[in-house]
Amino acid sequence: MKGKALTLMAGVAMVAGGVYLLFPFSRTAEGGEQDSAVAETSQEIPEAPKDRVESIEIPPKATYGVLMEEQGVGSTDATAVYEAAKDFYDLATIRAGKRLELAFDAATGDFKSLMYPISTEEELRVRKEDGVWKAAKEAISYEIKLKTVRGTVTSSLYAAGLEQGMDERAVIEMGDAFQWSIDFAQDVRVGDSFVVVYEERYRDGAYAMPGLVLAARYVNDGTTHNAYWFENAAGEGGYYDEKGNSQRKMFLKAPVAFKYITSGFTTGLRYVAAFNTSTGHRAIDYAAAQGTPIRATADGVVSFAGWDGPYGNKVSIRHNGTYTTNYAHQSKLAVKRGQRVSQGQVIGYVGSTGFSTGPHLHYEMVKNGTKINPMKETFPGTDPIKPEEKEAYEVVVQKWSEALR
Repeated sequence: MKGKALTLMAGVAMVAGGVYLLFPFSRTAEGGEQDSAVAETSQEIPEAPKDRVESIEIPPKATYGVLMEEQGVGSTDATAVYEAAKDFYDLATIRAGKRLELAFDAATGDFKSLMYPISTEEELRVRKEDGVWKAAKEAISYEIKLKTVRGTVTSSLYAAGLEQGMDERAVIEMGDAFQWSIDFAQDVRVGDSFVVVYEERYRDGAYAMPGLVLAARYVNDGTTHNAYWFENAAGEGGYYDEKGNSQRKMFLKAPVAFKYITSGFTTGLRYVAAFNTSTGHRAIDYAAAQGTPIRATADGVVSFAGWDGPYGNKVSIRHNGTYTTNYAHQSKLAVKRGQRVSQGQVIGYVGSTGFSTGPHLHYEMVKNGTKINPMKETFPGTDPIKPEEKEAYEVVVQKWSEALR
């Protein structure tokens, strides 16, 4: 009886052992046991093959049709894509240096979509849906990272920004935030300092470009200037100081950006050796390379555009019943008499025509018929933050003030 019992026990053990071999146990993360047959059901399913994507940098003089043909896209599909896209963008005008992205089905190899970046904010996408090519403009999605940069000026704001590793486009954007209150050609002093908070845009994990300058502080010769970006309820954005006053003024401080002054405003005579003569110089001279764009410092109407003796090629803009500005020695004019221009619009290009010894812009401001020093004139600003949006703006100021300290 005892022997039979032992035999039975052994048989049970063998059965148990057999069950164990068929369904071995494994430890769970919590230290318990888990049936491996169940565990196998949680294994990842292999990913489906991905579509083939060709990203082509558009070379100079390339055409849409030739690029599509080189990528093996048939003329029927290429034409259908062009027709679908033309209400949104004319693919015949693709620009060298940009990229054209084509996708091909992983299983069949068939061409299935096209992407072209229209601007830094929008892209054209054309897809084949149920056998029909359909196009749309889509906003480009970026990953945004914030960057704070501090620096001290030893020569220029532009150089100081680059020394701190800033993208030059962000440096220019920072300068533009203060372009109504600081002339970075004349006002900058060695020892000036700045702090700026701006966006860096990333796409597919790679840095693409700078975004908005959200807040900036520039200390110029001991005077602090603050600029905060704010969008109102209507989606209109602009820069304001800490009190909510708009940075935008009636006149820009300078008709050219990030350049230096070779001759300042004077009211007396100035001797010019090249012409062996002395002249008055109630103006500001901006030295700049031949062909540098010249911008209107305020809205107005062109009252003169042409040759004017010692001034060479000159443009005069009447802004209102009080102010007129003159832009002389231009190499080429970009506007005509009677044309209405807006602040910042390019009106011509730096040259050395007329009574000039080298490429520069001779800039004059006339007030009530008398030439004045534009650097000493105080100009009215545009609308401040609206009372009903003051609270929202104060939140923005408080958010960025700490970062600017």
